[in-house]
Amino acid sequence: MSMDTDHGYGVARSAGPRRHLVPPVLRAPLEGRTFREFGYLLLSLPISIVLFCWAVTAVSLSAGLLVTFIGIPLMAVTLMGCRAFGVMERARARALLGVDIAEPRPVRSRGGLMPWIGGVLKSGVSWRHLLYSVIHFPWAIAAFCTTLTLWTTGWALFTYPLWRWVFPMYAGQAGLQLYGDDHHRVYLDAPGEIALTSAAGLLITLVTPWLIRGFAAVDRLMVVGLLSPSRLEERVTELESDRGVVVDTSAADLRRIERDLHDGAQARLVALAMDLGLAKEKLTEDPQAAARMVGEAHGEVKVALQELRDLARGIHPAVLTDRGLDAALSSVASRCTVPVQVEVDLPARPVPAIEGIAYFTVSELLQNVSKHSGASRATVDVWRSGDRLMLQVADNGRGGADAAAGSGLAGLAERLDAVDGILAVDSPPGGPTTITAELPWRA
Repeated sequence: MSMDTDHGYGVARSAGPRRHLVPPVLRAPLEGRTFREFGYLLLSLPISIVLFCWAVTAVSLSAGLLVTFIGIPLMAVTLMGCRAFGVMERARARALLGVDIAEPRPVRSRGGLMPWIGGVLKSGVSWRHLLYSVIHFPWAIAAFCTTLTLWTTGWALFTYPLWRWVFPMYAGQAGLQLYGDDHHRVYLDAPGEIALTSAAGLLITLVTPWLIRGFAAVDRLMVVGLLSPSRLEERVTELESDRGVVVDTSAADLRRIERDLHDGAQARLVALAMDLGLAKEKLTEDPQAAARMVGEAHGEVKVALQELRDLARGIHPAVLTDRGLDAALSSVASRCTVPVQVEVDLPARPVPAIEGIAYFTVSELLQNVSKHSGASRATVDVWRSGDRLMLQVADNGRGGADAAAGSGLAGLAERLDAVDGILAVDSPPGGPTTITAELPWRA
């Protein structure tokens, strides 16, 4: 350190996590994530200044005009302005922070200005956007000043040996000045001091990315907590989607029943009525032929009755109502082309709706086993786990079942999801296949 004594005078499939030879602490300053999050923090300050000024000014003006009619619609406009900023903030968080946030539901109103104003003022999402506008401003100042100062200082000190030549060549001094007054000045110019300065800069450079990530993590919490849809809104959206699935499924079931009746039992009964009419006409002329026709009609009656029983079983089997899942699933297993072992361990019966869904789920899965698996045996296990009804159908077939492939399993998963159920498929190529379904237990 030199002193001058003259008197002179700043979600295809991932192959797995990538292995790095460089430790995270050393590669963090050069990672894309660090620069994206740093860019987010830098942009936060100017955006927060505009948003904060809008919120405070507009709310103050609205509150002052509440004694008049103008204050109420002005407050609604203020909240909608904050929601408009929220759209930009969610897009910015998706692009730079990697947070995928759903858009809140639009304000609902029955039409007209006053219902719209009421909808805006009653929306919790609107007020959470206003809260974000106010509290994010001081946080953005702290994050901007801290990260920008440390980032620039760290890199400047770390690279000091590379640009120190600027001082003796253009500034007429030995190096970076640490102190100076009318009597003496202190510069960083000795080799040891330069190395120490660079080491301190390296330390700051290595630590700053983790501070940036910490600030960005808080921003993620703010965006997710204040700018995302509320749990109630998400639940309403989910229920509306589930209701659509239930309606579509019910309509499809009705069309299937109508088609089965029209093409099956109804057609047989029409043919049977015609055959009996012909037998009636031949009764006096040719009793033997009439008797033969009546015998054939009797056979058709048996077939029609069996079709009607199968159709009724497909709607809701009587054995399920009378004797529960154990007997009903045993009946389904007996009709499977593959030997099936059924094990039902339930302390009580769930509500009929859940019981029916469980029955039809196992029935459809066993149909898949019969048609597609190529298995030689299968098992069905049903038990209760906490507040969930668990179903598991396994076979030793060829495997390869995939609910994401748009097959019948996808439709089954949608129907289970409509009642808060889950379908999990484990079916590697070559087998075996294990399909587990969870349903809510509602006694």
